[in-house]
Amino acid sequence: MKTTALLTLSAALLASCATPKAVVNADVAVKTKAGARPLQPEATDHLDDYADAGKVADPLEKLNRATFWLNDGLYTVFFRPLSKGYEKVLPKFFRRGVDNVFENVKYPVRVVNCVLQGKGERAGLETKKFVINTMAGVGGLVRVSDKIPDIADIPAEDFGQTLAKWGFGHGPYIVLPLLGPSSTREFVGLAGDYAANPANYGLYFYKGNANHDWMYIPPPSNTLRSMPDQFEKYDAATKDAVDPYLSARAAFIQQRDEAAKK
Repeated sequence: MKTTALLTLSAALLASCATPKAVVNADVAVKTKAGARPLQPEATDHLDDYADAGKVADPLEKLNRATFWLNDGLYTVFFRPLSKGYEKVLPKFFRRGVDNVFENVKYPVRVVNCVLQGKGERAGLETKKFVINTMAGVGGLVRVSDKIPDIADIPAEDFGQTLAKWGFGHGPYIVLPLLGPSSTREFVGLAGDYAANPANYGLYFYKGNANHDWMYIPPPSNTLRSMPDQFEKYDAATKDAVDPYLSARAAFIQQRDEAAKK
């Protein structure tokens, strides 16, 4: 099997698809005016506030901080320009359709976790939503479910939430290369989400020559299409923060704790 450098790089982009879960709640990001110096007592109080909001064991903080800034550099130098190019080349309506398809395909992740959490009624609603969007929405391109009240806004379930429901704590906080903020529990949950998501298995096209070349399509596409939204959330959680690392950590922990309560 051959893999070109481009496909190898695209496969690596898959790792960044977890960033979305990492920093989604900008409310806990602590802001300070650009150029403000030095820190005033007020700023110190804010630091305490969001440190409390992101209360989690962080025994690897030095390593985590180094990984955080490495990720930030990679986002700035490579992934953000790639994301901007994607937005510039493809019209918004097309990008929305792609998002809808990939979210619709994640049905197994949502329904399995509804069942594992004992939410039978919600599993039924997820199934109804999937069938309607697949059949009436042309494979999920159009979210017909948005117009049906009982399935328009079903909270998405994942394996991290399931582990939380089962009583597992976060465990040590970790920052993963490319993937961003996580914790031991959420990392295990992420592995479960990945395994249950059909989009991660890809589509293969045999070119019919002696070298048996294949092309690996959906996973890199899934990562690319999710980037604009993820960078918007990442910026909301870290831009102008007194300490972007602590702000991202607090945002991640708070968002995951809130998701587990739904």
